[in-house]
Amino acid sequence: MQPTSSTSSTPQAALPGARRAVWLRQLHQWHWISSAICLMAMLLFSITGFTLNHASQIEARPAVTRQKAQLPAPLRDRLAAFAGSHADARLALPDELARWANKTFPVDVLGVSAEWSEDDAYVALPRPGGDAWLRIGVDGQAEYEKTDRGWISWLNDMHKGRNAGAVWSWFIDIFAGACLVFCITGFLILKYHAANRPSTWPVIGFGIVLPIVLALLFVH
Repeated sequence: MQPTSSTSSTPQAALPGARRAVWLRQLHQWHWISSAICLMAMLLFSITGFTLNHASQIEARPAVTRQKAQLPAPLRDRLAAFAGSHADARLALPDELARWANKTFPVDVLGVSAEWSEDDAYVALPRPGGDAWLRIGVDGQAEYEKTDRGWISWLNDMHKGRNAGAVWSWFIDIFAGACLVFCITGFLILKYHAANRPSTWPVIGFGIVLPIVLALLFVH
């Protein structure tokens, strides 16, 4: 008995389904890996998105710390000479001055740029959730001030990458890339299942249209 034509074409007919299954497995793998990478950061960025949106309603009570010290005479002469020849420059403190400041105050100013004038050196020390600065005058008076605005302010600044350093900036870029993979693979998985889930495209369309409509109608 001769085999029927439908039986002989079964392997070819099965290929599209097999290819679809391979793609779905791959998409699910990329989806769960990107979601695992994003999980903690997404929670933090979601929370800080809320706190940033209500920043004016969340009361912050800054804690200010001030310290003063007297620069030793040999270092005072070194500072005066350096300030006189580098007025209006942005240069790091000489190493011996920076090491003295590091021992005297809770700072690390070695290699940090300072604003120089004939009267003093001013080192801005911005940080997430607060601010700080150090001023050393040619008269030998050194002042340090630190402002701490609390952990909510710290989280908000980390959300924006404000004064958080290059490593955190790289992390935000990597996190943004992982979020893109998470969203794109999620969309493609929805696309593959859309035939069996009639509400898929209306819900996706609603999610796309809603922010556009709100922005056009209520943001001016």
